Amino acid sequence: MAQEPEESSFEEEEGGPVKPFLDHLEDLRWVLIKCLSALVLGMVICMVATPQIVAFLKRPLPLGMELVFLGPMDAFWISLKISLFGGIVLALPYILYVIGSFVLPALKKKEKKYFLRAISVGALLFLGGAALCYFVMLKISLKALVAYSAWMQVPSTVWRATDYFSFVCWFIIGMGLSFEMPVVILTLVKLGVIEHRTLVRSRKYVFVINLVLCAFITPDPVTTIFMVIPMTLLLEGSILISAYWERQKKAEEAALLASEEGQKVSD
Repeated sequence: MAQEPEESSFEEEEGGPVKPFLDHLEDLRWVLIKCLSALVLGMVICMVATPQIVAFLKRPLPLGMELVFLGPMDAFWISLKISLFGGIVLALPYILYVIGSFVLPALKKKEKKYFLRAISVGALLFLGGAALCYFVMLKISLKALVAYSAWMQVPSTVWRATDYFSFVCWFIIGMGLSFEMPVVILTLVKLGVIEHRTLVRSRKYVFVINLVLCAFITPDPVTTIFMVIPMTLLLEGSILISAYWERQKKAEEAALLASEEGQKVSD
């Protein structure tokens, strides 16, 4: 009985009790079932609300532009694609909760804290990136594409609806995911996988990677620049935060060392 608190403390610091391999497989099976069920439910909700979602996605459309379906199955396939993207967004909080419930028992107490913070901040950054894309980037990008067509002497007032909705969905999701970069970097820094000086030395390489990713996601150079700017600011913010954490760590280590030396002197 006297050892129970020590065992409980050990599990809290080093992770939960070790389960047999088959138990882990059973837990993983239920995680997949719950995630897929949530995704299907989200897709059904979005399928029912397809007209409202389509109206929402059409708002950034430049004035004078019209969307048309050119194939008999175009409307059906694009509704499925919209439902898939919308279902992912709706089900994402629950999916993260289920995955977290599966992963957290195996993490140490310190790692659990970082994991929960990463999920919370990551969700906010994803929504921020998606909102920035919808309210700012999309309008700039679509107007630039219209102007580019006019510059090529091939002005158009009609776009294929399948191409438009695919572009908008991928653009919004891609922008939201790109804003997850600080979460990944700072989590690795906090866990000690990446050091601050390594992050500083690799700054230029990360910038080039960001530039390539932005060029791949965005359709024109103007939008690429507008997307690179916030991602670069997020990167620099991550470096500043990691520098602050390193100063904190050195101060704590210095205080601990001074305390130990003082203890030795007093002894």
